[in-house]
Amino acid sequence: MRIEADLITLTQWLSPSFPIGSFAYSHGLEAAVAQGWVYDAASLQEWLSNITLHGTGRSDAIWLRLAYSAENDTELLALNAEACAFALAKTRLIEGEKQGAAFAKTVRAVWEIDLPDLLLPLAVGAAAGQKDIEIKLVVPLYLQAFLGNLINAAQRLMPLGQTEGQTILAALQSECMQVAHDTSQAGREEICGNAFASDI
Repeated sequence: MRIEADLITLTQWLSPSFPIGSFAYSHGLEAAVAQGWVYDAASLQEWLSNITLHGTGRSDAIWLRLAYSAENDTELLALNAEACAFALAKTRLIEGEKQGAAFAKTVRAVWEIDLPDLLLPLAVGAAAGQKDIEIKLVVPLYLQAFLGNLINAAQRLMPLGQTEGQTILAALQSECMQVAHDTSQAGREEICGNAFASDI
């Protein structure tokens, strides 16, 4: 019963309806579509795969794990400052800060978790740590939610049907699981970004 309850909590936190304003951000996808780098289902899947394996997805998974294991607010805030320094652009930083603050606000109000405002992956990791939700559940579901939001953004930006979007998300499940596995022992020294087009 514990795992089932944790899954329900996680799916609520990571649902598109959770009030963090995800719909307002495309993580650079809008620019990629405008430049013609992403133009159909295949190019979108490749773009998202690269982000997951070599860019923000992988980095977020590590930050999430570090926040999950943090022992106090002082350690969390130090991690958050470091994560902010890793932000590659002002817009990326604003995206992470605003979504993380909105997540923390709702979690504080509904679950009464003592959580400072943090970047989104750190906020999710810290909240999951306080609720003692198994990290092996948190990371792949976080990544799936991240990708789902970007697919929703793509559907507003280009001709992409709902079935195509869900087909892409299902195909990216292996990337979510791979990153979750590959980052299980990773530390901050392994945080990097090699999804250059997305980072630019």
